[in-house]
Amino acid sequence: MKKILAALLCAALLFALAACSGGSGNGDTTDTGSDTKGGDNKKNIKIGVILIGDENEGYTYAHIEGIKEAMKENNISEDQVVWKYNIPENEQCKETAEDLAEQGCTAIFSNSYNHQTYMQQVAGEPGYEDITFVSATGDTAANSGLKNFKNCFTKVYESRYVSGIVAGMKLAELVKDGKIADSNKDADGNIKIGYVGAYPYAEVVSGYTAFYLGIKSVIENVVMEVQYTQSWFDIAAEGQAAKALMADGCIIIGQHADSTGAPAEVQAAYDAGTVAYSIGYNVDMLSVAPKAALTSATNIWAAYYTTLSVSFSRVRTSTPIGQRVTPTMPLRSPLSASPALKELRRRLTRQLLLLRRELSMCSISTPLPWTARRLRAV
Repeated sequence: MKKILAALLCAALLFALAACSGGSGNGDTTDTGSDTKGGDNKKNIKIGVILIGDENEGYTYAHIEGIKEAMKENNISEDQVVWKYNIPENEQCKETAEDLAEQGCTAIFSNSYNHQTYMQQVAGEPGYEDITFVSATGDTAANSGLKNFKNCFTKVYESRYVSGIVAGMKLAELVKDGKIADSNKDADGNIKIGYVGAYPYAEVVSGYTAFYLGIKSVIENVVMEVQYTQSWFDIAAEGQAAKALMADGCIIIGQHADSTGAPAEVQAAYDAGTVAYSIGYNVDMLSVAPKAALTSATNIWAAYYTTLSVSFSRVRTSTPIGQRVTPTMPLRSPLSASPALKELRRRLTRQLLLLRRELSMCSISTPLPWTARRLRAV
């Protein structure tokens, strides 16, 4: 099993390096041709950062580390960056963006979905045309008509698909060992799995759809129940959702929510003798679920922010925004050789291409061919 997981890690790395984000604003990129590491124009850079959380929240922590790595790579000093922590998705975001603009920021980044409403409003205000506003995880920039407003995010559903394969391999192992109880199956004999989602937004829906398809590529007879917390970060709510899913018989719990609440609850159930495992998000969950955590789908934001350079009042990239954000997944087993690695890489590459095509043909603002609460193949 460990050799197979090790091979899977290699395959994950194969596609992770090619992963790219959703589009940028009007689809244009600009390149002044200047050196991204030098030049007097760096003295004119001032970056504003609006964050939904702080270093104590996994998703925001990944953004903070990514920006700091980009600062180091591009020789940007601390006094050229203005940090705004724990900014909610309401009018406070608009006020914060305006404050950063008035402080002379040439580029302003935000990292949460509903920040985009307020970022877009400020980007359209007179006098701010030369400031670039970049809202992560959003989806309105392309139709905003604003050249200075961008969206970005990763194709993290690809790593979620592979994390689903990991979950499927664990399920297959449990089936082989006779550890799937009747309470872990529905009336039709499908094995129950659960998913803790923040909101029914496109990035969440596409993610759990990919996760589900990854599991089904290994073991066919599965059904998935999704519970939403209506919050990106709520340790208690995420833990309660995971607990409710396990009480309903779900044996593996995935997540698109930003805390350790779900994995910690799964570990508690595991310690109490329940057969239960966790697939995390954003950070390695082994610290809170050392025996129950199988893997986590994570974004290395440094790969994205490092590709950006800011010249005077414009963000420019030599590739579309988000092109090099890399989804990676720490796996429990160490890397080792496998004679099946080449074939596994080929199969995964083909499956990911099919996944991209399937997702592109469907609206992901609602669940794909399944219901929102409980997913079954059609």
